[in-house]
Formats: sequence, C-alpha cells, structure tokens
Amino acid sequence: MKPTQIGLLLLAAGASRRMGTPKQLLPIQGRSLLRHLAEISIASLCDPVIAVLGASPHQIRPEIEDLPLQIIENQHWQSGMGTSISTGLAALLEQKPTLKAMLILVCDQPFVSTALIDQLVVAYQSTNYQIVATTYLETIGVPALLSDRYFSELLRLNSDTGARQIIQQHLNETYTIDFPKGAIDLDTPDQYQAFLAQSH
Repeated sequence: MKPTQIGLLLLAAGASRRMGTPKQLLPIQGRSLLRHLAEISIASLCDPVIAVLGASPHQIRPEIEDLPLQIIENQHWQSGMGTSISTGLAALLEQKPTLKAMLILVCDQPFVSTALIDQLVVAYQSTNYQIVATTYLETIGVPALLSDRYFSELLRLNSDTGARQIIQQHLNETYTIDFPKGAIDLDTPDQYQAFLAQSH
C-alpha cells in the first residue's frame, strides 16, 4: 500500500489531429509514449492510477491493459480536456472515496518522470499549499497536483477548460516546481522528430 491518499489521472483521450497518428502510440525508448507514462505513473507515490482514453480506444487500450491501473473511456472527449478531468476524477473517487488530492498528467510530455511526480507529491505533503504545479516558459500548468478543496470545481469541468485555468484562479495557493522540459510536448511530426534527435 502506498502511503498517500493521492490519485493520478493520465489524460490520453485526444485525437492527435496535428500529429496525423495517435501520439499515444509514438515509440519512446522502446515502448509507446502512453505505456512509458503509464509505467512512470504506476511507479510513483500516487495510488490509484487511472488512464482516460477517448479517441481510438480499441487501438490504444491494448498498450496498457496489462498494467495495474484502471482504464476508463470518456465518451465526451471531443468536448475537450475538461470532460476527461471530470470523468477521471469521478472514477478516482469511486475507487477511493477518501482521496485527498489528485495529480494530473497529459500524454504528450515525454520528459515527465517518476521522480518529478514524487517531487510534486512530497511538496504537497510538506507544505501548506493546496496546489503544486510545474512551471515552464512562463507557464504554470501540468503535471499538477490539486487537493480535494478543488474537487467540486474539477468535477464541473465540461469543455476545453482544463486544470490550468483553475490553477490561475488560485495562484496564491499554488506552489511551483521548475520543469523546463515540460515545454516540450509532442503535438506534431516535427516536434516528435526534434524530440528523437534531442534524446540521442
């Protein structure tokens, strides 16, 4: 049993329109990007872990269905990331009603690590801040951890509004951790090729 009451949401519902192929399946270090991030999540201090799928679920689900996490499908994924957050949080609370906080990851930041996730968890546990978020390129965003104080707001998300907007509304309650490589996400083929070149 992991010593936290912090669940983790891995958001992987997008259609990858700019990539032209599901970015969840892009090869990263000998495995798919989604599996890479799922394994990192499972190895962290967070429990439970839920992956939220949306577009192409039958193609993507086999990548992670053998792992010790819960997979849910957001039927409203086309309405935006907010629907995946609210759907995923509801599933986390159903699995663990005593949850005290939730950490959100998105499936296009290849440099996220277990160490980074655990750094957010430890910062939350050792400070009085109710939100712990990462910063990159003057942005405050995900990965981010939000306490149960914000669950009602998160459960009401129903559009392309994501966690970043809620964080912006509560900056005085937010502790930040520098994550410069958080600016590197994989939305286009050029970004993926640049990532591969940088990784070698």
